[in-house]
Amino acid sequence: MKTRAMHEDWASTARTLSEALPNMQRYDGAIVVVKLGGHAMGSDEAMQSFARDIVLLRQVGVNPVIVHGGGPMINEMLQRLDIKSDFVNGKRVTDAATMDVVEMVLSGRVNKRIVQAINGQGGKGVGLSGKDAGMITCDPADPSLGLVGVPSKVNPSILHTLFRDHAIPVIAPLGGGRNGETFNINGDDAAGAVAAALKADRLLLLTDVEGVKDTAGQVLTQLSAQQIKDLTASGVIAGGMIPKTQTALDAIEAGVRAVVIIDGRAPNAVLLELFTDHGAGSMIRAD
Repeated sequence: MKTRAMHEDWASTARTLSEALPNMQRYDGAIVVVKLGGHAMGSDEAMQSFARDIVLLRQVGVNPVIVHGGGPMINEMLQRLDIKSDFVNGKRVTDAATMDVVEMVLSGRVNKRIVQAINGQGGKGVGLSGKDAGMITCDPADPSLGLVGVPSKVNPSILHTLFRDHAIPVIAPLGGGRNGETFNINGDDAAGAVAAALKADRLLLLTDVEGVKDTAGQVLTQLSAQQIKDLTASGVIAGGMIPKTQTALDAIEAGVRAVVIIDGRAPNAVLLELFTDHGAGSMIRAD
């Protein structure tokens, strides 16, 4: 009985792989930017699972790029160092002392944890920040926020170099200013800017919600840019979902084919979205 059950499991796995083939072929050579949020990183086990999925993408011919956040880890370190941190409209006010901690945590602890996980699964992860090779140039976002920047220019040449070497770039959301400053960038903004510069086939925003929901709480799996605008105007899209959907709209307008908001806590969310017909979240396309 046990042997029969095992054979059924194997047969199910084989069918899944066979059904995934057309989607794998569709994404062969495609660029997929994945924003990994601080809350979506989860446990070490979740990180290993995520890294395995990303390495699989690279193995079947996809060019994945990871842009990560790290808010919870930054908060933890600031508290440990007894540095007060304020927020204005959901964005962290970043003075010089806070910036030192932000850069240390994002470029150090968080970035290298992701790189190590990818390398541990047989991939070739390469850790970067937006400051490396002049990748992301920023302008100040708002004087009241201090050293918080918005990407004004993205030079993706270093990423194309890494693609040719079959490497997986892992980018911390930091950028350089025109006068030599270091800027803290919202992770979604950084991911959107990188995806736009690469004209990515997909931008996947991994977060801690299932996707965009309607008034009944059901996930909307297919949305146009105009529907996003209408849902925002009517108040259905509200709170923390507004900046994510705005990132999606900006990326699509800049040439990204589609943006998907996915629950990053769900096992194999990236593979389900790309390699199955039903997907895993809310896909937003141009009208």
